[in-house]
Amino acid sequence: MARFIVIDGTDGAGKKTQTELLIARMEREGLPVHAVSFPRYGNPSAYFVEKFLRGGYGAAADNMGKRASLFYAMDRFDAAPEIRNALGEGKHVVTDRYVASNMGHQGSFMTDLAQRDAYFAWNDELEHGILGIPRPDLNVVLHVPAEIAIGLKRQAGGKDGKSGLDIVESDIEYLRAGERCYLDIAARFPRFRLVECMDGDRLRSREEIHELVWKTVSEFFLT
Repeated sequence: MARFIVIDGTDGAGKKTQTELLIARMEREGLPVHAVSFPRYGNPSAYFVEKFLRGGYGAAADNMGKRASLFYAMDRFDAAPEIRNALGEGKHVVTDRYVASNMGHQGSFMTDLAQRDAYFAWNDELEHGILGIPRPDLNVVLHVPAEIAIGLKRQAGGKDGKSGLDIVESDIEYLRAGERCYLDIAARFPRFRLVECMDGDRLRSREEIHELVWKTVSEFFLT
């Protein structure tokens, strides 16, 4: 049976790298895999996401929540047939980010837990109900503390070609709030598994993190 696996988590956690390593590992194991990365920059469906991240709609805080959620959800809605077709062909689908990114990033702006829970319910209905976007079988959540993550993002460079960080990634308080929200999601919701990228004060190597991701995915396949 084809499975749908998402690699998600805090900013700077190496989601793209871990997605690529997981896909390569699955292919070596003889598992058919189809990969998708979100947002799908350069695709017409990501127009609003790209403009938002450039600051084209104003400050991040003025757009977060339901408004920004729509930008990202429509990109996934456009990709939904591709995901369903791959699963229908018996291919496992692995995505770099997905619906959990809306939960973690947009939910981080809501300090009231009742308000956040109401948003989670709204977003679930929007994406999986109204838009009919496929629901993942497993969400692997990578965790890197915000203070470490922002340094990694600055080293790697970002999407605007100037500061190296988009308007969201440059806000350390937002990154801290996002970290707390992702930890809450991973602890509370089924189909979510947390992978710690730190070993005490040391950032694990990408190979070490991959082994933890692979262990999580392997255990999932055996259940």
